Amino acid sequence: MSNADNPTIGDNDRVITVRVCCPADLSAQVTALLGGNPATSTLVVHSGASLSPVGDVIEADLPREAINPVVDDLMALGVQEQGTIQLIPVPTWISQRGLAAEDRARGASADAVVWTDVVERAYDESSLTWTYLSFMVLATLLAAIAIGLVRKRGNLFRQALRTLVLGFAVSITIVAAIAAVGRAFGVVEYDDLLTSSRPGTSFIYSPNIWSLSIAIIAGAAGVLALTSAKSGGLVGVFISVTTIPASGNIALALVFGIWSEVWGSTLTLVINIAGMALAGWLTLAIQQKVWNRVSRDSVQQ
Repeated sequence: MSNADNPTIGDNDRVITVRVCCPADLSAQVTALLGGNPATSTLVVHSGASLSPVGDVIEADLPREAINPVVDDLMALGVQEQGTIQLIPVPTWISQRGLAAEDRARGASADAVVWTDVVERAYDESSLTWTYLSFMVLATLLAAIAIGLVRKRGNLFRQALRTLVLGFAVSITIVAAIAAVGRAFGVVEYDDLLTSSRPGTSFIYSPNIWSLSIAIIAGAAGVLALTSAKSGGLVGVFISVTTIPASGNIALALVFGIWSEVWGSTLTLVINIAGMALAGWLTLAIQQKVWNRVSRDSVQQ
């Protein structure tokens, strides 16, 4: 049965369950806050169900686009200090009330930015781990830098920037070491690899306006992938294409002492990263401004 066959079915994490575990003295305030929200389609109170902290468990279903002001209000009550706030995406749901609540909420669920989720993912995925060596994490690192700026998270900005710099330094060093071994065994030849005509790849070490243009598009795409409920794996590959060739060429040019290409590729890499970070910051700032306004309008209605 498809969604078209039954209009009460929803999917794609359009509904999020807000689960709150809190002491009994906060339970009434949390229940009133969630119950009084017009976007709440379901509200359940489990009295005495929480053993740590000792108190109640309250669950409410809300559309994705209505989550941010609810989380802000719960944090204003101090729930995070005495208990926990969990955001649980609901992959599939069947509810006429849920559909009606989503219709009342302003904006499209796929475009809604759940800031708590975005910030947490940015912290997790910008840590320096072996996973960082994959192309996909590059998009998150660049987006994390933008999130750190927009959401004023200094620790996140410094962590993501440090991981980005260290990651490129490590990858360039490893590739340079491999290239040096290849050169020693005659596998990598100076004339064939670096001094021959390469019109198809000269953009790697000869930055121009297109380098910045592609970087801006890639940065915006990376942030949209991080904040959207519908993100695809190709975005990470798209972003890696703007940075990995330049870093690889730096390593090879270092081994063979072709300093013009070292500096040219380094400049290309810096331009690409700066362009993507700037585009990510602007994209995220616009999203925050738009969704703050949408959230306020939804609450007022």
